[in-house]
Amino acid sequence: MSSTEQTGERPAEQPPRPARLAAAAAVAGIEALALVAGGLYVLVTGITGDPDSLTQAVTGGATLAALGLIPGLAARGLLLRRGWSRGPAIITQILALPVAWQLLQANSALIPAGIALAVLAVTGLVLLVNPATTEALGIGRRGEA
Repeated sequence: MSSTEQTGERPAEQPPRPARLAAAAAVAGIEALALVAGGLYVLVTGITGDPDSLTQAVTGGATLAALGLIPGLAARGLLLRRGWSRGPAIITQILALPVAWQLLQANSALIPAGIALAVLAVTGLVLLVNPATTEALGIGRRGEA
């Protein structure tokens, strides 16, 4: 039992979650789902297909799926208003920009994916550096005890 349950006190009410914070969490969550889905796709096609290197296909798929944990944990942290979650979320957005650029350089059906990723990354960055988001996460309050 927690101390709140033992004493019968109600936990302090938090102000409502800013929409920008929820949107930033949604962006990170979408990126996490895309990484996990892409990793599982590479893993399954590597195992069931005829890859040049089974080890490389399995390693690549497992790595992509594992990398999906970073924005997934960041999204959960943002929803729970954990200040630490902003760092991994921003890093994910910054790393997504060169990937989007490479997808945009392809002369294939990957161009729409590059556009979508670029829009998500820029949107995520704008939402994460917004003052309402940083305030909701308790970041930037120097001198307060």
